[in-house]
Amino acid sequence: MENKYPYSELGYKIFFKIKPFLKKILRIKVVGVENIPLEGGCIIAANHRSHFDPPVINIVSPRPVIFLAKKELFEVPVLGWFIKKAGAIPVRRDSRDTAVIKKSISLLKEGFVIGIFPEGSRARPGEFRKPQPGVGYLIEKAKVPVIPVLIEGTDKVLPVNSKFPKLFKYNIDVIVGKPIKFEGISSYEHIAEKVMHEIRKLKGERHG
Repeated sequence: MENKYPYSELGYKIFFKIKPFLKKILRIKVVGVENIPLEGGCIIAANHRSHFDPPVINIVSPRPVIFLAKKELFEVPVLGWFIKKAGAIPVRRDSRDTAVIKKSISLLKEGFVIGIFPEGSRARPGEFRKPQPGVGYLIEKAKVPVIPVLIEGTDKVLPVNSKFPKLFKYNIDVIVGKPIKFEGISSYEHIAEKVMHEIRKLKGERHG
């Protein structure tokens, strides 16, 4: 029987059972998780500083999140296998991949959660990159709630060019904002800029 999910259902069932343990050993603190809808399609848009960002978001999310990931990552031993099982969608960075947009919109209409990194690639510690216009195109076409998320600390736990995470040393903070509305925004570039603006604004939030 064909799997009705775009990811390994068994894998996610196991993952969701061990999430409390992972959250503890990774020292993850999260606020605003109630802003992620429990049903219906939506987009989670987060800043990006580490390869650890996707699993961290999946650890705090009440629902599986399917990420858009650069095609090269699927060729990395072990990592490639994991992200395939997680349902990640490969993206070619050197072109406007309309097939990816169509697949993403199809999954959103089916009620799944899509995760994106508007910056396109990892930023330097403490910094934000300019968002990619294609993000605005996807959001405008999908017409679903967009949830901004700020992640801090993953770049310390798993820095660029580091093969192994530095566990038990740093905290990871995740702040989930309220859904964004885009009425009256005229261009894809402005939509992408609005998303990054809302992500940056979350830096002022504090954990309770």
